[in-house]
Parts: sequence; C-alpha cells; structure tokens
Amino acid sequence: MKFSENWLRQHVKTSASRDALAATLTAIGLEVEALTTLGEQLDGVVVGKILAAEKHPEADKLQVCQVDVGAAAPLQIVCGAPNARAGLMAPLATIGTQVGNLTIKAAKLRGVASNGMLCSAKELGIDADASGLLELPDDAPVGKPLADYLGLPDASIELKLTPNRADCFGVRGIAFDVAAATGCEVEPLHAEPVAAVTTAAMAVELSAGADAPRFCCRVIEGVNATAKTPLWMAQRLLRSGVRPISLLVDVTQYIMLELGQPMHAYDRDLLTGPLGVRHARAGETLTLLNGDAAELDAQFLVITDADRVVGLAGIMGGDATKVSDGTRNVVLEAAHFAPAAIIGRSRKLGLHTDAGHRFERGVDPELPPIAIEYASRLILEIAGGTPGPLVDVARLSDMPQPQVVRLRRARLARVLGTQVDDAEVTRMLGALGFAVEYTDAGWTVTVPPRRFDIAIEEDLVEEIARIHGYDAIPATLPAGSTRLIAPSETRSSEHDTRRQLVAREYLEAINYAFVDAALLAYWQLDTGSVALANPLSAELGVMRTRLLPGLTAALARNSARQQSRVRLFELGRTFAAGSAAPIETRRIAAVACGDAASEQWGVAARKLDFHDIKGDLDSLAAISGATLEYRASTQPFAHPGRSAEVYRLNEAGDAVCIGWIGQLHPRVQQAMAIDAEVYGFELELDALLVRPLPRAAALSRYPSVRRDLAFVVPESVHWAVMQATVRQAAGNQLRDLQLFDRYVGKGVESGCKSLAMALILQDDSRTLTDRDVDAVVAEVVAALSANHGAVIRG
Repeated sequence: MKFSENWLRQHVKTSASRDALAATLTAIGLEVEALTTLGEQLDGVVVGKILAAEKHPEADKLQVCQVDVGAAAPLQIVCGAPNARAGLMAPLATIGTQVGNLTIKAAKLRGVASNGMLCSAKELGIDADASGLLELPDDAPVGKPLADYLGLPDASIELKLTPNRADCFGVRGIAFDVAAATGCEVEPLHAEPVAAVTTAAMAVELSAGADAPRFCCRVIEGVNATAKTPLWMAQRLLRSGVRPISLLVDVTQYIMLELGQPMHAYDRDLLTGPLGVRHARAGETLTLLNGDAAELDAQFLVITDADRVVGLAGIMGGDATKVSDGTRNVVLEAAHFAPAAIIGRSRKLGLHTDAGHRFERGVDPELPPIAIEYASRLILEIAGGTPGPLVDVARLSDMPQPQVVRLRRARLARVLGTQVDDAEVTRMLGALGFAVEYTDAGWTVTVPPRRFDIAIEEDLVEEIARIHGYDAIPATLPAGSTRLIAPSETRSSEHDTRRQLVAREYLEAINYAFVDAALLAYWQLDTGSVALANPLSAELGVMRTRLLPGLTAALARNSARQQSRVRLFELGRTFAAGSAAPIETRRIAAVACGDAASEQWGVAARKLDFHDIKGDLDSLAAISGATLEYRASTQPFAHPGRSAEVYRLNEAGDAVCIGWIGQLHPRVQQAMAIDAEVYGFELELDALLVRPLPRAAALSRYPSVRRDLAFVVPESVHWAVMQATVRQAAGNQLRDLQLFDRYVGKGVESGCKSLAMALILQDDSRTLTDRDVDAVVAEVVAALSANHGAVIRG
C-alpha cells in the first residue's frame, strides 16, 4: 500500500514528525518498506508562465524563453526541454535557489543570458519523470511558491502489509491505527448523501447468493467527462503510485485508495439494464479493459447488463462499457464480494489488479453506499451533472455480521505479562473504531466490519499489545515450578540411536510426511493411506505409510548427483487410516548403497551386502539389549532371498515382528533410477528402544567351560531357529552361544550345510564337572536332532 503522508495527516491530525510517524507505523505492524521524500527544498521555486519561446541563435536544441513569474518584467531563461512552448505553466527556480546539488546562478549559455531554470519533476525531486518540464494546470497562479501550490513538502510512504490487514489498503484504515498509537482521533469523513435531482436509476438483480450480497449504483447525467482532474487529486494519486488517466477513472481510483473500496464507472448510454451479479457460465468470454479476452467458467463472478457480461466482478471491468471522453451519462458502481469468491480468480487469468488484491483479503461491507456518495459529490463538484437516486440492493442474511468478542482483564494481563490501565485499553480500542462496553470481568467489544482479522479474544490481546507497544511490555523470565523427569530405565535413548548410526557413517535425513500416492502404490504400501484434503501439490497428496519410499527417493537424488556411496537414516512418523483419526506410528529406517567401506588403501573395495546392513541393525539392537530374529520376507518391494522380517524376542520368549531388513527388489531400484544395489531396514522405533529393566547380579567366581559342536543340517534350516532350540535345551548354565563357522562342500551331503557353534557354560554356585557339561551337550544334540534333523558332523 503506497500513499501520501499529507493525505494521511488529513485524516489524523498527529504532531508526530515524519521519522516518528514511520517508526510508529512499523512498530504497530504496518512495516514501512519505503519512504520517499518529495519537494524538501523548493524555496525559490515559483510557478512561471512561458510568454514566448524562440530558437537559440547558436544551438538547435535550446530555446530562449520569456517567463512571467509575477514580477515587473519577465525573466529570460535558456531552456533545452522539448516541451517548452509559449503558454506553458511550469516551475521556475529563481537565482540563488538550490536544486539538488546545483545552485542556480545568472549565466550565459552560448552567449545568451539566462536568469533562472525551468525545471522537470525529477530535478525538483517530486517525481521520476525527466522527459521534459513539469507541466502545471493552465489556471496555476503565476508567481506563487510551487511548494504551496502542490502541497509540498510531502512523502510517499509504502507499507508492506500482512494479508490479515486488508483494512489498511485504504488511507483511512491506516489512520485508525495511527490515531490509536499516537493518542489522536480520526477526523470525520465528509461523505454526506447527495440529493437526487432526477429519477434516472438502474435496476439491480443479485443472483450469486453470499458471494455477492451487496451492490450499489447511481446514475449521474450530463457530466463533463473531459474535465481536468484537480491538481490536488492528481498529486495524491501520483504519490500513491497511480498515474491519472481521466476524471471519471481517477475519482474511482481516488476513492479506492482513500477508503479501500474498489469502484467502477460505466457509460450509461452503453448499458441496457438491469445490472446484475451472477456466476459465469461455461464458454462465456469477456474483453477486459486491458484488451485481454478472458475465457470464463462457473468459478467466476460477473457483472451483467440484461444478462450480457460487462465486467469481471471484483477484478476488472469490460471494454465494451467503459467511460471515455465522450461519456455524458455515467453509472457509478460499488459492491461487496466475499473473499472466497474472488481468491485465485485473477491468477487464473494471469492478472493482478488493485481491486482483486483488496477483495481477496476482505473489504468492509458497509463501504459501498459511502463510496458512491463520496464519489458522486466529487464528480458533481468537478464535472457537474444531475444525480439520480442511490440504488442499494443488499441480501442482509448473506452480509457479514459484526463480531462481538469478550476481552477479560485477567486474560489480557496473563498473556501480556503486564497490566495495562483499563482507561488506556478502552481508549485504544475506541480509537481503532471498536465499540467498547465495560463488564465486571473486562470489556465486550463489537468489531467493525472492516476488521476481518478480529474473531477471538487473543486477537484483541494482540491489538492491545501492538498499540501499547511491544517495547513497553517488560521482559520477564517465566515463573513457576519445573518438574524434572528422570529418563526411563526401560527405554533406550533416541539420541543414542542417532549417535550409533552416525558413528556407522549414516547421515540423518528429514523428509516430508506426505508423498506421491503413485509412489506408495508402486511399492504396494498404499493400503490404509490417508489422503490430504488440500495438498501442496499432486506429488504430495497422501501421508506416508512407511519411511522407506521417501528415504529411498532421497538416496536416488543423491545417487543421481554422482554420490556412489550413500548411507541415510530417518526417525519419523508414519500414518494409517483409523476409525476416528489417523494412527501415527514412530519408525526408524535406513538405506545404503555402494561400497561397504569408504575408499582407503588399507581395505580392499567390497560392495555392500545383506550382512553389512544386518550388522548395522544389530548394533542398534545392542543398545537396548534386544534379541532379534530374522525370517524370510515376502514383501513385494523386497528382493526374494535377500530380505527378512525382523522379530524381537520378548521376556516371555515370544517373537514379535517389528520391521523389515534386506535388499530392495531390482524392479523398484530400476523404477527409481538407481543403478546400485540398495539395502535398508525399517522398524517400529518404540519396539526397538524398549529394554528389560536392568537387574544387578554378582559375577560367577567359577570358571566357564567351552564345548565346540559341528552339526550337519538341511540348507533350509535357519541359524535363528537352531539358536532358539539350543538356548532352550541348554538351560540356565548356557552363558553364551556363538556361531563361528559355516561350511558346504566336500564331506557334506549335497543340500546340507555344516554349522559349527561354541557353547559357553558356567554355574554360579560350583565348578562344572565333565559329567555336567556332557549332560548339557547331550540335551542340545538331542533337541537339534529331534527338531531340525541335525547330525553331529564326523
């Protein structure tokens, strides 16, 4: 929002200096993005009239001008501006005047005396136009100081508004905030109703429901559309970043900048009537004021004339009914459109308009009739004409209703951390335009309809905080007791888990919790997935059911960027549809590809395999003391024969599946454009971190005994199930069990394998005898033979 400082001061009579005003605006949340001073040093610059302009005898591009400045005799000025001509009113800097870094002196240019300088707007520091002399209106008073005539000095202030402050897209809306912050009052707006002189009027039909609940219009006949826009209005528009076009258009722009209400003017003679608002029909088109042809659909609101589309509601008018210099009868229109009906429509057409920018954020529904009356009075004063009655059609049931919000004194003090005097709270809210009533507990506040951002008590607390001043709120440390929670002995730390994986050369990744539905479907992990109602994009449309797809996609992006050895892990949540709400599960996953070890001279290069990734997982299990079992997996995304389901043995000896480990299926790797073999695992984090309660026990004072046994078993028998059998058969005297050899080949029957294991036996109360050890070994041999067909290798 860009506006003139003097324009703002007309609405709020504050004595604050320019710098203080800018600082105040920023402090209350209306950040001043740019401040350009205008006409700071114009002493000695007056309005001049060129009486004659003759070619310089010695230079083709110079003219010798005789300029009237109200003195006894005209001044002779040598000027090179292309628009210098007899009869032109232009600013003239007299001798001794400082113009920028130049002090004007009497001089001779190519032998001709020059006693001053005719100036452009850029030379005077009031505009960027340097194409020629600043042209003033023909009725400008000759000899009058230019600063007085143009209302200078001034400043052009540009605010960087947040989307919730739609009320500050008008100078008057900003004035309320300034008044509250500086202890002033906003001046009354003089927009008294204009009495109808004729009965000329346009009927109005509203057919868009709550999307367009109010529409106001007025016919003014006999206007002089060629009347000049007054200098004061043109200057305010220029200082607000708007170029004057013509009186009727400039008035609508002026009202929008001052009040925040967009308006539009139609040529009455190009309308049939009635005017209406409805949703567009598929296939309708409209040629806009900028010449573009807009193809419409039912998402757009349109202004109609006898059902003919003549305007794009809330965005831009149509070219067929625009006002021009030939307009004699004009229809002024101001309406209220719901933000939801306008949001995104401009972008769909590749447009950005001031009207759309305001309506998207919310415009005061009470403003349309005020804007019509204000604009009517301006047009009648400048261009004449005879006004008809104001037509105000409103669907009251669809109009936004004023919010009534309760503000509790105790809540205000608690949130701010300080007490604000009741009278000051009342003053600030009143200055902001709120209707305030005292209650025993605080205040009941009726919010003006222009403040779409005020809905709950905390919104009012924020208003008090920003107007009172954040720097006026004392900085205090939070008070209260702190309860220390000791870490649980039955759960290992997530920090230890992260640190262990980092120590094994993994990097932690953080991925979006939502992924492409097609990716989950390809992995066949889309069962129970939760779709997002409003996704960021089509590629991020569902919540993830597993971590591996997203983590593998991250590995693929690294691999595509010449990273041959990638190791990533992630701790995060997955989501599955539940009866009432999605079910969240904390999981841990890791993926790796490339060489088993980083390149070095001491170790020969070797590709990563299943046992490397299993070793990484076993190191995590060791933190919590978990005993893991691995059983063949049939997951559709897994490589058959190189993947397993991961089970954890609980204290009761039961095996519970907690995840998966192995190599990805080559089909998945190919689909994700990964050339190397990818291994990984994913487990339920809580199931991995739980650990038995530590129990203190004395170390045995008696020696241990080791017995090595080698068994021949069928190839299909897994070590995990043999291990469970051995532990159960050996009983409490088994301290450790180690598999130290696997052999197939000569001496071992085809389809079988030899597994050699070490049994470490020990007792807490005595030294084991050979008879004791032999008994345990016999139990183990018998159990393995009975359960797995194992035979002692000869």
